[in-house]
Amino acid sequence: MNNIFKIGFFLSFIFFSFNAAADFDVNGQGVVTYPTGVEKSFDFGFGWKANDKKFRIGNKSYSMSQLPESYSIAMTLSKDESKVWIQEFNSGYIESFEWKIGRHKLKLSKKAFSSRVRGDYVLTLNNVDYFLSRNNVSIDVHFEETGIKSVRLEGVTRSMGTKK
Repeated sequence: MNNIFKIGFFLSFIFFSFNAAADFDVNGQGVVTYPTGVEKSFDFGFGWKANDKKFRIGNKSYSMSQLPESYSIAMTLSKDESKVWIQEFNSGYIESFEWKIGRHKLKLSKKAFSSRVRGDYVLTLNNVDYFLSRNNVSIDVHFEETGIKSVRLEGVTRSMGTKK
């Protein structure tokens, strides 16, 4: 009888562990800097509850039949190239940001270059610098059952991305 209890407990533990492994909650901590120099903290992360079929984007949850493959965050450069707009981070234009999501770090900053660079911006992902090659950049967050699989950038280049 004691062995049956141990086996039942072990199987219950394994079953619970597999179900729990399908859930994740990744908080994204960040700071935006306005063109005025004022800084503001923000939270923007993702979560998945497999049993409830609920996917969290920021502070909102959505019913989904399965975990989405990815989520794209659009970053739009203003016409005068002096600031950017990212709906998920702030309701208006910002000049720069830093965001840590899981094991990934993103930073948008301005620097002075000897050549013309679009917006004088550098977008750094996990210590690798990229330059804007378009006015619209996509930050693509890819998921797996245990959390964030990768973060990829579209609309950037590793070369200076010089403006034409």
